[in-house]
Amino acid sequence: MIAASRARNAPNSYKIGVAAETRAKLLLEAKSYRILAERYKTKGGEIDLVAQRGDHLAFVEVKCRRTQEEAAYAVLPRQQARIATAAEVFLGEHAGLSHESASFDVILVSPTQGLSHIEQAFLA
Repeated sequence: MIAASRARNAPNSYKIGVAAETRAKLLLEAKSYRILAERYKTKGGEIDLVAQRGDHLAFVEVKCRRTQEEAAYAVLPRQQARIATAAEVFLGEHAGLSHESASFDVILVSPTQGLSHIEQAFLA
């Protein structure tokens, strides 16, 4: 019964996730970031957004939940490791990309609380 319920909610969850990523992208662009990649996927993991501002790269995870607190708790250590693995692949594939610093950021999205950009949310 639970599996059937998840299957019915999957298309809606996907739409909510895409909408949250779109809002996050607009937030980053308003903060003078240039979006280099969206939903960057590798065998080892996925990065929702890769953004650059000046010589700084941000590997951004977007989490949408009922509250920002729930969204923050949803970025688990295992997922952080998968994002870091994907970031290594991205950097390997874009060796010519100039950057002096990089960070793992999180954008929390809540229907009632809006968006929060947490820079350097975790270390890899």
